[in-house]
Amino acid sequence: MYLRGLLLSLALVSSIGMQNLFVFNNAINQPLKRAWPVTVMVWFADTALTLAAFFGMGAIISAHELFKLIIMFVGGLLVIWIGFGILRSAASFKLESANTPLPMKKSLVNAWVVTWANPQAIIDTSLMFGALRGTLTDSEVTPFITGVISATAIWFFGITLVLGLLKERLPQKFLMWVNIVSGGVVMLYGVYLLWQAVMMVL
Repeated sequence: MYLRGLLLSLALVSSIGMQNLFVFNNAINQPLKRAWPVTVMVWFADTALTLAAFFGMGAIISAHELFKLIIMFVGGLLVIWIGFGILRSAASFKLESANTPLPMKKSLVNAWVVTWANPQAIIDTSLMFGALRGTLTDSEVTPFITGVISATAIWFFGITLVLGLLKERLPQKFLMWVNIVSGGVVMLYGVYLLWQAVMMVL
């Protein structure tokens, strides 16, 4: 059951999304020793969301359309703001700027925002893990959820380590374009979320 949770979570977390883009940019734009605490915070935030979803938040969201609408609208605005920040940092990106990284407080706050201000992740994770919880016996719950949490740790820390070690060998223009593409994707995703919120009202 541990392996089942591990493989399922790896399949989910490996897709391109807000958290992966954030962890990717964090590893590229900050020295490895400063990137680690931010990655740990992303993992904590993701673990908190997973546990909340697994133990009941999905039922609340599925039962209240207004709650879902608020999450989509507010989250969409925050996602656009995050994307704009990535684009703005790309405009002045220099590898040497790793000597003057983002303030740690801001990085840690953003680590929580990319998880808990991502409405699609909240809704999808809550509904999926809420449904999965109903298929497990009490004895299967602990090994399954431990596997899920282990997978996200392996993935996030692995990305940070690999990129942190390889970024000095990558062309500076490549790293700059990574930021530009990431910021653009995130902003478009935020616009999509706002559009979904509008369609829920119409």
